[in-house]
Formats: sequence, C-alpha cells, structure tokens
Amino acid sequence: MHFRYDRGAVDAGRVLLHVYRALKEKGYDPVSQLVGYLLSGDPTYITSHAGARSLIRSVDRDILLEELVRAYVAGAAGGEGR
Repeated sequence: MHFRYDRGAVDAGRVLLHVYRALKEKGYDPVSQLVGYLLSGDPTYITSHAGARSLIRSVDRDILLEELVRAYVAGAAGGEGR
C-alpha cells in the first residue's frame, strides 16, 4: 500500500515537533505520549496546551507515521528517506 498526500496542506514534521514541545512543556514524556496516540488514536494522550491536541488531530495518523519513518531513515542512512 502506498500513501500519497498534499504536503502543502499540513507539514506533519512541524506538527510532530510542536506537539512534542507542548508535551515536554507540560512535563509529560513526549515519546510515550505520542506512541500512545499513534497506536490507539486516543487524543487524550496529547495535551491541549498550545493547541497541540487540535493540531495533531488535523493530520491522519498514517501520515504522522510516514513522516516519522522518513525522518528516521534520513537520519540513520544519511538522507535516503527524503
């Protein structure tokens, strides 16, 4: 299965960073909270601080996962993921 989406609509990487920072500001473990959200789809894993919950819900979870894999591969393989 291959997913395509309009990159201009929402930058998933920026959404993830914004949500990560908001979770950290509130004292949560951002990685655990993001994993919980991505696996379950339950928005209560994400704080409403700084609009993080609304923002993350504006992007499909499969798009967020695709961005995470792409960023990981780009970092681990010297840019192959982009």
